[in-house]
Amino acid sequence: MIKTVTYLMLFLYLAVACALCQDATKAEPKHYKLAFENESVQVVDVHYGPHEKSGMHDHPGGVVVYIAAGHLRFTDQNGTVRDVYAKAGESRWFPPFKHRVENLGDQSFDAGYVGVKSKPKH
Repeated sequence: MIKTVTYLMLFLYLAVACALCQDATKAEPKHYKLAFENESVQVVDVHYGPHEKSGMHDHPGGVVVYIAAGHLRFTDQNGTVRDVYAKAGESRWFPPFKHRVENLGDQSFDAGYVGVKSKPKH
């Protein structure tokens, strides 16, 4: 009985941990591909086809570099909607936040995201 309860508790812990962990490369592998990662940064290639949408996911705070122009709609976990007009070659800082993305354009959208995980420890 104790063994069964222990396994059940372990399963529930792992299920909750997976549900809370919404790293973009794991939650949305169609749109986010890991390019490089170490203890300080996570570099992600971003690609959305025309009118594609993502599920809810999050990123650490970081810099996005727009490779292609685009019109994107971000909806955060509270339902707040924000339209972003990206210009090719532009860079922007984003704080960490959980959101869904929709490419409102008729063209594919591409970007690179450099997420800052932590300061290096010396």
